[in-house]
Parts: sequence; structure tokens; C-alpha cells
Amino acid sequence: MKITSQEEYGLRVLIRIAGCNSAAGMSIPQLSEAEGLTSHYVAKLTRLLRMAGFINSTKGTKGGYILARPSTEIVINDVLKALGGALFSEQFKPANDGGLELCTNSVDCTARSLWQMIQFTVDQLLNQVTLHSLVNPDKDSAARSLEALLRPSIEKKLMKDLGVMVP
Repeated sequence: MKITSQEEYGLRVLIRIAGCNSAAGMSIPQLSEAEGLTSHYVAKLTRLLRMAGFINSTKGTKGGYILARPSTEIVINDVLKALGGALFSEQFKPANDGGLELCTNSVDCTARSLWQMIQFTVDQLLNQVTLHSLVNPDKDSAARSLEALLRPSIEKKLMKDLGVMVP
């Protein structure tokens, strides 16, 4: 699994905008300088974020970008999907499947179910992380959310590794 640069930098730009205290927001040159990205690339990222409804532009010479809604209402899963899409798409069809809707290759079905499980798990986690928790890590830590989600799995693995029977 790889996170694309568009997803990484797009999220970083959104975090910068969310952390800005100015009513005018942050301009493309300011975002470009803060993140070490070209203005052209920042313009592309802000366009994607604006079209997805996460940010709005402010008018005027001192204009910039501000959040379109409170950071507590912006779910990171939605942001990443707007910037790059899901890890696994239900519309995915291998080039050699013959155009059949039924699964004719059991290995393909098995692999597809693995990707679906991974997508489900990632969605479960990222649906619980908001932009607010990334901008304010001390108040509402995304790491604590991750730990709470993963704790049962980690405990089960530890018990198994120690030879303790796990239901």
C-alpha cells in the first residue's frame, strides 16, 4: 500500500489551512512556502480540496483559502478519497477477467476479498479521525484513537505469540 504524494501533500495543505488563525486564510504563495511545494502544485491541491467541499477561497488581494466547514466535521477518510481514491475499488476489474461478472478464478476471488478486508479496516480507522484531531493533537489525539481501535488486535496477537489460547 502506498500513499501518493497528492494525498500526503493535499492533507498537509489542508492541515495548514485548518491551523491558520487569519480570517483571510492562507494564500497559495504562503502554502507553497510553508510546505516547500511549487505554487503550481499547491494550486492543483487547493483546487481538488475546494471542489470536494473542504475549503473555500476568500476574495481580494489578501485572499486565500479557509475551511468550508468546522475541522470537527472533516473526516480524514473523505479527504484522502477526494485526493486519490480508495485503496481498493469495487469497480476494479482485472484486464483478463473476460468481462464476466462472476468470479471464475478462485485465486482472484481470494485476493479480492483480502483487498476488501484491508479497505474495510482502513475505512474504519480513517472514518474516526477528523481534521480537528490532526490540527489539535494534544486535545484529541489521532494516535489515541488508533491505539483504541488496534488494542484488541494487538492483545490477541500477543496472547497468541505467548501461547495463550485465543477465542
